[in-house]
This record gives sequence, structure tokens and C-alpha cells, in this order.
Amino acid sequence: RNPEKPVFCEAKSHPKNKIQNSTFVLLVKHLEVKMKVLVIGGAGYIGSHVVKELMKAGHEVTVFDNLSSGLRENLFAKNGFIYGNILIPDDLDAAFSQGFDAFVHLAAFKAAGESMVKPEKYSVNNITGTLNIMNAAVKHNCFKMIFSSSAATFGEPQYLPIDEKHPQNPINYYGFTKLEIERFMTWYDNLKGLKFAALRYFNAAGYDPEGEVHGLEQKPENLLPRVMEAALGERDLKIFGTDYETRDGTCIRDYVHVTDLARAHVMALDYIEKNNKSLMLNLGTEKGTTVKEIIEAARKITGKPIPAAEEPRRPGDPAELYATSKLAKELLGWEPKYSDVETLVKTTWEAYTKHSKQ
Repeated sequence: RNPEKPVFCEAKSHPKNKIQNSTFVLLVKHLEVKMKVLVIGGAGYIGSHVVKELMKAGHEVTVFDNLSSGLRENLFAKNGFIYGNILIPDDLDAAFSQGFDAFVHLAAFKAAGESMVKPEKYSVNNITGTLNIMNAAVKHNCFKMIFSSSAATFGEPQYLPIDEKHPQNPINYYGFTKLEIERFMTWYDNLKGLKFAALRYFNAAGYDPEGEVHGLEQKPENLLPRVMEAALGERDLKIFGTDYETRDGTCIRDYVHVTDLARAHVMALDYIEKNNKSLMLNLGTEKGTTVKEIIEAARKITGKPIPAAEEPRRPGDPAELYATSKLAKELLGWEPKYSDVETLVKTTWEAYTKHSKQ
């Protein structure tokens, strides 16, 4: 049966019924079938939020993680958990043999700077690891894939906001690995029928507004965690460049709340289930936030002075980077709900203060 089509039950007139040749049509609402979903990297910062949103949507979730950067405290009691490594094909084969309807892949290394120094590390984990995952999936007839890609596949912006038609020319090896994975997925779609969603975004930020997910990201590279650490007196904060042609002289970046990103993963899975089509989407705020705006909001919300030293520009830092989410709204009905600067800062501060009191 096509799940897109409602079920019509035709009730033909009973012989005793005085109303002959009448037909009563009963529309039975189609109920969504829960899927068994394997979330690879589901104990990590973004992964744990994705797991929560999948559960809220009624899916049965199992986490696959080697806990190299993921945390046990990010696991939910209702989830299954498989300790495994994407670089060990037997681990993936054993996992997928349990029978899953779909999987989410969030197990890539993501430090752009490190990728330029250790490309071999990113080649093995991001590219080889992903191919291992896809091979195990198709072997066990799991043909729905949600991939956490990156707006780093686009490189230097030729226009703003960046849309899906923007040329893809990554300027770091991390972005290159994500772009190559998108190409591999396209081939596997054509050759094996693996339907996928590639979700591209710049900076995941914030924490679960309900406070259920609060395991701190390990070795964070982004601005907001560093601002939190500075607020707690754990690091010195630096602003690289205050003379850009922006509204306050500092760089503008696209910060999307991690819960909004998690919702997009679930919506993309629903889209593939209903339409049996692959898609590549950008997820952005369409405006971005400056470095100073983040810091000022943090000072107000935390009540801490948060001193920040002004330093010269770093080479290769564009003045502005942000993406449009017009197509995501059109296809998925997705819009960011929690990505205003106040919510980003407030939920992050709550997670950090909770840990500082432990």
C-alpha cells in the first residue's frame, strides 16, 4: 500500500437497507509507522539532540558510538546502545544486521584547521568510515540515510545568503571530505537505491531548551563554548578582527540552534519516507550574528564581565558567512525556532553552569 494515499473502505448498501445503490465512504486516517533508526555518533553533541527529536517523533532509536568524543551521559535510557567503530566493518555489519529502517550519520571529524594539518586522519575517518557505513547499510537493506553535511562544502562565499545552487569549492580538507561524501551518496542512490538527505549548516550552537541533553561538547572549536569558558574564568577570550565591513566591525557567522538542526534531521527522514527522493538542503538563519553580539548577549545573560582582547584578523576569515533555508522551508516546512541569540546563549549557559556545579 502507498502510505501517501488514504485508505478508503467502501460500504455497499445492505439488501435490507431502504436506501438502495448508496455508497458510504469511510476515510481512515493513515497512521505514521514508527521506524527503527540507527544513529551513528548519537552520543555526541549534535547526535544526542537528534536522538531526542527522533524519539519525540515516535521512532525507535539505537545509538552506535565509540565514545571517542561522545558521552555516556548523552545516552537515553530508552535507547539501545551499540559500542562500535565505523572503521571496523565487522562492527557495522553486526549493527545493521539487527534490522534498521533508516540511519543517521554524525560520526565525522570536523575541525577544519586540524584537517589541513592531518588530512590522512580525515581521509580515513570521514571518507573510509562513511563508505564502511554505506556498504553495511545496503548489505542489510537499509536504504534511508540522513547525513550531517556542512556548509564548508561551499568555500568562500560568492554571494549571500548561500543557497543550494552556490558553487561548491571547499577551502579546507574537512569541507572536501563532506563534499566527497555527498558525491558518494549520489552514486549509491543511482546504483543501489540509497535515498539520502545531506543537511548543510555552518555552526551548531545552544543546548536542549528542556535541559535533558547537557553533556558538553568535547574540545569545542566554535565561539559560543569559548565565551562560556571565558565567563567561567577557564580561558582568555580573543576577538580576531574588529574592522570588517559589518554592522559592528566583527565577523558575522550563522549560528543555528542544535535543536533546530535535530528537528531538520527528523523532518528530512519523514520526507524520504513519504517521497522516496534524496535531497540536499542548507539550514541557516539567513542573517547571521556578529562576534560582538554573541559576547554582549553572554555578558547580559551570565552577569559576568567576560573580557575579550581584540586581535588582528586571521587569514582566510570571510567577513560574513550565512546560509538561506528557503528550500528547507519549502520541502520540509522547517524554520529555526530557537536560533535567536538570546536562546542560543541562555541554553548554553545553563548547560555549562550545570556542569560547573557538579
